[in-house]
Amino acid sequence: MSDPLVLIPARLAATRLPNKPLADIAGEPMIVHVWRRAVEAGIGPVVVATDSDAVAEAIEAVGGVAVMTRADHPSGSDRLAEALEIVDPEGRHSVVVNLQGDLPTIDPRIIGAAITPLADRAVDIATLCAEITRAEERTDPNVVKIVGHPVGPNRLRALYFTRAQAPWGEGPLFHHIGLYAYRRTALARFMALPPGTLETREKLEQLRALEAGMRIDAVVVEDLPLGVDTPADLERARAVMSARRLN
Repeated sequence: MSDPLVLIPARLAATRLPNKPLADIAGEPMIVHVWRRAVEAGIGPVVVATDSDAVAEAIEAVGGVAVMTRADHPSGSDRLAEALEIVDPEGRHSVVVNLQGDLPTIDPRIIGAAITPLADRAVDIATLCAEITRAEERTDPNVVKIVGHPVGPNRLRALYFTRAQAPWGEGPLFHHIGLYAYRRTALARFMALPPGTLETREKLEQLRALEAGMRIDAVVVEDLPLGVDTPADLERARAVMSARRLN
């Protein structure tokens, strides 16, 4: 796999937590924390794709690279695709990592782990998951579950993604972590597909790829990064990052 490119889509217009990328966590904007974790992963260049001058300025102030994208993208994947053509129109990077800009506590090691399934030529898209340990998350529709079967140590082949409790019966459930590593050819194919029936019903974009017969494998990791979607999540992230700085 040649020199993966890490892209971090970041927009200000979040409904539940306005101006989310710029929220202060331990003295720095959240998007800067995510950028730092991606740089620490050491797998390739890191670029933030945004529609906000303020976000771009925050990244550039710490020596990072940001590109401006349109404000009307319906999804992070659309912003990712535009940014990719701006950053790498020659197609030098054959693997593109889409890291959400609201994962400030993510372990850099699992960012690197996300690309490993792409060593298998049969895999189009790679992602991450972690076993659910909190009982309330098993039925929480905001916790997306991956249904898959083992294809190796700590690796699942995804059969479905859902907001429901699944699969039924005894055994672990897995919390999907919204980080994706695409083959560039797979990303182009994915972006050319129309929205899928199940994608529209579940409101889960990754189902579009499965409906089209694309293969998604997930690495099972132990560390579940905290996604920041609400003011309560933001307070938790602040507590986590403050504790890390004290250690």
